[in-house]
Amino acid sequence: MDKTFFDDTPRGRQLQAFDRLLDVMDDLREKCPWDRKQTLESLRHLTIEETYELSDAILKQDMPEIKKEIGDLMLHMVFYAKIASEQKAFDIADVLNSLCEKLIFRHPHIYGDVTADTEEEVKRNWEQLKLKEGNKSVLGGVPSSLPALVKAMRIQEKARGAGFDWDDKSQVWEKVQEELGEFEEEFNVQDTTTINKQRATAEFGDLLFSLINFARFVDINPEEALERTNLKFISRFQYLETEAAKEGKRLQDMSLEEMDFYWNKAKNK
Repeated sequence: MDKTFFDDTPRGRQLQAFDRLLDVMDDLREKCPWDRKQTLESLRHLTIEETYELSDAILKQDMPEIKKEIGDLMLHMVFYAKIASEQKAFDIADVLNSLCEKLIFRHPHIYGDVTADTEEEVKRNWEQLKLKEGNKSVLGGVPSSLPALVKAMRIQEKARGAGFDWDDKSQVWEKVQEELGEFEEEFNVQDTTTINKQRATAEFGDLLFSLINFARFVDINPEEALERTNLKFISRFQYLETEAAKEGKRLQDMSLEEMDFYWNKAKNK
């Protein structure tokens, strides 16, 4: 195919690169045994894995890795569209045009005569327009397979978009304290065998939900905050393991006080 119609502007180079990806995808689907075998279902778990790898790279602020993972995800999107086109369902042009039409429809403050001067107004308009598109519930767009922490955050964001939210953070913090008290009550007994596990689990869920709500209210991403803590713990624990091994010690043979010594060194480091 003649590619001379691509100019040397940034947009022209971008179009040329995307066209090249489509050509490569066509070749792989035709000539590679592994690529020929793939289906929408077989790619699904790989796409989820690639999404988490991109998330890791973003948290580490590793731009070369971010570029790589964006490429991997881009390949998956083109792959899905290629399979769909073989099934006569749709192709990549249908996907992109449909996306553009949705974005234009959901941004009437850009492409129409609606006014939205704040982020909250934009979100509220967005949810109202989604209901007009046929969604029966504001929460209908939250994927059921999302991890629970991320799902809680999305549920709260969507409820806020519909105007269902607290007025200020002090009210949210009071709710956190209330839920903490209710959770504590479930364990405020001398005989731990009388603890109602089901009730305690429900109260703990309420407490987590209220903490996530407060985090959202003060503009903290709870999933990102927890993942950063996970990474911090891993780094410190691995330092503990390494330093103990240098002195010929095994964690299994060390007391908690001995391990705390290395843990504190890791914190100071």
